[in-house]
Amino acid sequence: MGTILKTKDLTKKYDNKIVVDNLNLTIEEGEIFGLLGPNGAGKSTTMNMICGIVKPTLGDVEFHGKDFDKHRKELIGELGYIPQELAIHGNLKAWENVELFTSLYGINGAELKKRIDESLEYVGLLGKRNDYAKTFSGGMKRRLNIACAIGHHPNLLIFDEPTVGIDPQSRNFILDKIRESNRNGATVIYTSHYMEEVEAICTRIAIMDNGKIIATGTAEELKKKVVDDTSKITLEEVFLTLTGKKLRDY
Repeated sequence: MGTILKTKDLTKKYDNKIVVDNLNLTIEEGEIFGLLGPNGAGKSTTMNMICGIVKPTLGDVEFHGKDFDKHRKELIGELGYIPQELAIHGNLKAWENVELFTSLYGINGAELKKRIDESLEYVGLLGKRNDYAKTFSGGMKRRLNIACAIGHHPNLLIFDEPTVGIDPQSRNFILDKIRESNRNGATVIYTSHYMEEVEAICTRIAIMDNGKIIATGTAEELKKKVVDDTSKITLEEVFLTLTGKKLRDY
């Protein structure tokens, strides 16, 4: 195991506003790395810069030790991005959505058909393959969003607030699938402002606020930064102590 992703002084400014401020993250292969912070902390902008969707004002992203911007064509196929905003087309059937995104990576023919069914089966939607996405519930749309991002078999999965606005059953399904993907060898970056989700699935956590990383570590290590007896404090209380904010207020 080694380092799969590293950001160096990653910064994004819009006009005079700094949205992400000199971010230095190191993601190790095989971990589920949680980025925890309130809405507006800079989490989504960070993920968009990592994926090359947004160009940094300053700083670099390295993937497997290579500059991602310089080696984008070589490396892009190893990333799977599940954005906060749904990236599916309502007027396409479920299988057509997965086909559209998977084929972008040069996969075609019988292999493409196989990947489509594998992806839909993985998220529990194989029986709905011929249904139009616009007829799906919110939770089903989130699951289809995931299917569209995994058909090319990426090594790094980036989930940006994937459970926003869905029911508890769908939320638990998605969290279970993230754990399963990790057990199957994928490294995961998971952003959220839901404390209980991050604590439940992440092996390491970074607390982010106002574009900066406040602290990084396991849940126990973060608690140790505040008290010696970690049984006497919750991760939410750690967040309040380190940022002066209540995460649940956002």
